Amino acid sequence: MGEAAIGVEGGAMASPRRAITAAGIGNVLEYYDFGVYGFLAGVIARKFFPGTDEVASLLATFAAFGVGFLARPLGGVVLGRLGDVRGRKSALVLTILLMAVGTAGIGLIPDYGSIGVLAPALLVLCRVLQGLSAGGEWGNATSFIVEWAPDGRRGYYGSYSQASVVGGVLMSSAAAALLNSVFSPAAIDAWAWRLPFLLGAVLLPVGLWLRRGIEETPRFRAEQAGERVALPDLGTPFALMLKAFGFTVLWTVCYYVMLTYFPTFTQKYAGLSATQSLWANTAGLLALMAAIPLMGALSDRIGRRPMLLFCCAAFAVLAYPGFRLILSGLSVWGVALVQIGFDLVIATFSGAGPAALAELFPTRARTTLMSVSYALAVAIFGGFAPFIATWLIQQTGTPIAPTFYLVAAALVSGATILFFRETAFERLR
Repeated sequence: MGEAAIGVEGGAMASPRRAITAAGIGNVLEYYDFGVYGFLAGVIARKFFPGTDEVASLLATFAAFGVGFLARPLGGVVLGRLGDVRGRKSALVLTILLMAVGTAGIGLIPDYGSIGVLAPALLVLCRVLQGLSAGGEWGNATSFIVEWAPDGRRGYYGSYSQASVVGGVLMSSAAAALLNSVFSPAAIDAWAWRLPFLLGAVLLPVGLWLRRGIEETPRFRAEQAGERVALPDLGTPFALMLKAFGFTVLWTVCYYVMLTYFPTFTQKYAGLSATQSLWANTAGLLALMAAIPLMGALSDRIGRRPMLLFCCAAFAVLAYPGFRLILSGLSVWGVALVQIGFDLVIATFSGAGPAALAELFPTRARTTLMSVSYALAVAIFGGFAPFIATWLIQQTGTPIAPTFYLVAAALVSGATILFFRETAFERLR
């Protein structure tokens, strides 16, 4: 990236590259910790929600997954406000600590066979801690990176916020795939399922060290000093949050259906083994992570709206035939190619999305308003996406049913984005 360092108080130096590294690596660890639960949903169902009905156990597991998302709006309020008052850095240090405690807890909780109903209760508590952390993480990390970015390159720099999220999901997917490749099903059920959770806690010192050494953003410091950028008012706080909420619907639904739930789906309905489904998912995640910065840079040239609307249109049109193709008996390589195609479409939204949302809000309230609106949409539509997908299949009797949810989400977000003004070529407020 090569940008010159920017002087900060006390003679220290900082740069957009350092901002991306500090916020991004912490983001990777945060979303690794949060995502590994979804990839191990099957074994968690057996260990914490045992029962004779496999679907009911899986629904209970995904309901616990969703509970973590219900805590996100509260995390968005508390940690978003902390980011606006005390600075993005203070909030980012706290989010990574909360996530580590929740993740290590899941890896250490005795299962249902050992302590009975206390086991799922403790699991839900750990998910709540993870949710509080994640609720404040995305808004603060995205604000931090975008506020360090030079004008005209916010799409490119902001895209690294989402690329690091995908990196965390990729790492959790790869860890689950490696687990299934190395250990026998009996060993995984007995004890090995705990390893990915404990690994997330072990990696905490790396992210904490990086975040404690970062400087506050130039835009936040200028705001604290009373400098305001005079730009046309884009609406009341409530109106801005409503726009951000509608904007996020497809983003979160496609992420949690296509990236987190999909390995479970391809195992149950496409004939893949656990190992095959996780490696196919990992291939798609690699393509997504590589494409996001390219799409972010493209949004700096052509604007955010064209790319966002393209993704909405593509999911509205392609979700149904794409799922039909996967259910037609494709090999693991065929499934992987379809997943890569979907993930490249998601990249068009994820590349432009972080900057587009950050540009919607003023600096003085950016992390609070962005965190709360984003977290609410993720909690309602994303966190329960695996649950809703499983429920839709159960109710309709057809595995194609999750596409109804994807198409509806695409229509909602597309209609919202039509009313967005283009902010790619303006100064950051």
